[in-house]
Amino acid sequence: MDWGMKNRMSKLIKTKIGRAVWLAVDHGYFLGPISKLEQPAKTIEPLVPYCDALMLTRGVLRNCIDAGIDTPVILRASGGNSIVGKSLSNEGITASMEDAIRLNVSAVALSVYIGTEHEHQTLINLSKLIDEGQKYGIPVLAVTAVGKELEKRDARYLSLCCRICAELGAQMVKTYYCDDFEKVTKSCPIPVVIAGGPKLDTDEDAFKLAYEAIQQGAVGVDMGRNIWQSEFPVAKIRAIRAIVHENATVKKACELFKGLKK
Repeated sequence: MDWGMKNRMSKLIKTKIGRAVWLAVDHGYFLGPISKLEQPAKTIEPLVPYCDALMLTRGVLRNCIDAGIDTPVILRASGGNSIVGKSLSNEGITASMEDAIRLNVSAVALSVYIGTEHEHQTLINLSKLIDEGQKYGIPVLAVTAVGKELEKRDARYLSLCCRICAELGAQMVKTYYCDDFEKVTKSCPIPVVIAGGPKLDTDEDAFKLAYEAIQQGAVGVDMGRNIWQSEFPVAKIRAIRAIVHENATVKKACELFKGLKK
């Protein structure tokens, strides 16, 4: 790995502890203006000081984010689908590496849909993006998407997805937490970050998700709805941050969250 790519990676996954709290706000690329993300700038601004990176589209980056921030950016580089379309898995590359360079991002992200009719297409997309990233020293985050079929999220399937992404040359992978999650992280030779997924029933559920994932080998979280759809998003991300960066327990995170809500 060249110096430039190592440098970008070190900004995303903090080198001293090897952990990361990313804020995912790229949902609009296929979901449109979902709840609490109708006005991206208003939602994102108070959370920026507490995340290690922002994951978002180039449209939101250019129009809603202050160019003076120091927070690294992971650019969503795949899309072409929508929640009302025939198939969520029918994605293509939607942002060039040259535009990623113009935007001074630290990484680009692309979804793969393994086991779907568009498996081959999305894996080739990933390979193409990795080749471009190698040219310019920009890491690629592979996202193991499942579309509307959430029941696919088991250790055997996710291990397959993550390993394929690593074999193709991705520098990092974002996947779902599942039972026996350690099987996923142990069989994947690149850093694994977990997705928050749809909003969970309680705040404690989100803390448990983050805690269990870290305990079983994830380097961090890339959460969205479970943070910014919370009634108290700043308190929520600070409690998640304590779990990831300070090894706080679920109980400690709940106590911190309760105190910060006041």
